[in-house]
Amino acid sequence: MDETTHGKSLLGEFLSTRRAQLKPADVDLPDYGDRRRVPGLRREELAQLAGVSVAYYIRLEQGLSFNASPQVLDALAGALRLDDAERHHLHTLSGEPRRRRRRLPAERVGPAVRQLVDAFGDSPVVVVGRRSDVLAWNPAGHALIAGHLAPDSPDQASTRPNTARLIFLDAHTQDLYVDWTRKARDVVGKLRQAVGEFPDDPQLASLIGELTMHSPQFAALWSQHRVRAWGTAEYRMRHPLVGELEVLQHSLPVPREQGIRLVVTTAAAGSASQAALRLLNQSLRPTAEGPNTSRTDPARVTPVTTPPHA
Repeated sequence: MDETTHGKSLLGEFLSTRRAQLKPADVDLPDYGDRRRVPGLRREELAQLAGVSVAYYIRLEQGLSFNASPQVLDALAGALRLDDAERHHLHTLSGEPRRRRRRLPAERVGPAVRQLVDAFGDSPVVVVGRRSDVLAWNPAGHALIAGHLAPDSPDQASTRPNTARLIFLDAHTQDLYVDWTRKARDVVGKLRQAVGEFPDDPQLASLIGELTMHSPQFAALWSQHRVRAWGTAEYRMRHPLVGELEVLQHSLPVPREQGIRLVVTTAAAGSASQAALRLLNQSLRPTAEGPNTSRTDPARVTPVTTPPHA
């Protein structure tokens, strides 16, 4: 399958899936109670809402029409009630014009990125690539999200953790997030965005296939075609060493490094969660027994008790 066909198939899947998720009442259309043969809106109804001809919309959904104008795509996005991230994804999938096939560079972390990580001090930092592989982390980032893994696991491509794989296939990580379902939706939505931006990445396609085969939860969320933008998200975590904490995870793009981002975790100043992060950092410092160069020892850490509703 060539790139253009592949891209238009993704566009058609996105349009048809999101159309199926809307009911007439969601878009102020009358529902006469007839037995609808398709879930959600009919193609005719969506075309009417977007102000395009039915024949043109059908061709677009089937991948038979090319170079939809930005105005048409914006009209479809409005009709489908897409948010800003999903609207951008729709434009990316439409590919006006489709990008030529390109060789994607190998992902690696150079001195400039490591210097940037060091600039965040004790804040937990994780460097992730376009497939959500962990390319690097500082000691606090490792201890916060994957202290059960070897600290040097990101150093080789064959041993790199993948945050999506951890969320869906790793029991430790699943227990780490109080609202695991919300975190899982965010992870899937970011992978959807990545597929639109990097349709020629075979390792990304392989990851999607693996997760679909081994996680029914992933398969169900993936089929919804929801998209999430990278940005700032708030999560409640239940860390085995320092207890429960509320954090902000900030995703920052790295300049001139395509698809690479820094995920920095912070907590509100003066909060019990900030105290928990400080305690986690203290557990990483050298002791009289020698430097802590491996996984954090739970016996040396007294969890911070976060009051309910703190």
